[in-house]
Amino acid sequence: MPELPEVELTCRRLERELTGKRIERVMVRAPKLRFPIPQELHALLTGRTIRSVGRRGKYLLFDCETGWLIVHLGMTGFLRLLPGTTPPGRHDHLDIVFDDGAVLRFHDPRKFGTVVWTTDLPATHPLLAAIGPEPLTAAVDGAYLFRVSRTRRVAVKQLLMNAAIVAGVGNIYANEALFRAGISPDRPASSLSRPECERLAHTVREVLQESIDQGSTYRVEEETVAYHPLDFDVYGRGKDACTRCGGALKEIRLGNRSTVFCPRCQT
Repeated sequence: MPELPEVELTCRRLERELTGKRIERVMVRAPKLRFPIPQELHALLTGRTIRSVGRRGKYLLFDCETGWLIVHLGMTGFLRLLPGTTPPGRHDHLDIVFDDGAVLRFHDPRKFGTVVWTTDLPATHPLLAAIGPEPLTAAVDGAYLFRVSRTRRVAVKQLLMNAAIVAGVGNIYANEALFRAGISPDRPASSLSRPECERLAHTVREVLQESIDQGSTYRVEEETVAYHPLDFDVYGRGKDACTRCGGALKEIRLGNRSTVFCPRCQT
């Protein structure tokens, strides 16, 4: 699934590519993804100009003058700007065609993506209203993590992945941040000390920013999407040797997600 760095890179790319473009028509090939695509989308968007592209958590926000198009890429979705002559493939479910001939195409093999429209401020939409603060901002610091963790017995990794607590930290970067912070992912969140929360807030921001900074290796190809430019210390390396101590990494399930950590380096 695209996580915060991948969505941020997509946002920056689309902001460059789409700002100022005027929409000529909309073609919907799959009326339902995670939710039904608004039937009136063609009428709503035709003739509108994209004024900006933003991000909130893992959601992309397209300012289309009279309202906002809110898009979530789901498990397997991605957006590409293509020449209008490019024929659609099997999993190309939505085209936004611009008056210069280019087309923004939404590709989503598993149909877990989301496309909704709102005329209200995006922050008030039910999909976004309960999202927590952005981890790349000063709002997610040690004091914040310490405060929200005091009464929570849930595992600290699950706390990090709770979008109502911190926006957009997915499985990959939660694994990596906890390794760098030296914190075991299955510890109760309430057991964290203030210094540990300070360290964790720093490593969350660090791993996310590093992935964004290395985004020159992010690419979208016809049949595959390479989302993750980082060389990971723990994610996807269950039973491999720890990059820090050389001991065997351990893989468990937390919240039905694969979780890899070093029993020696993370306590």
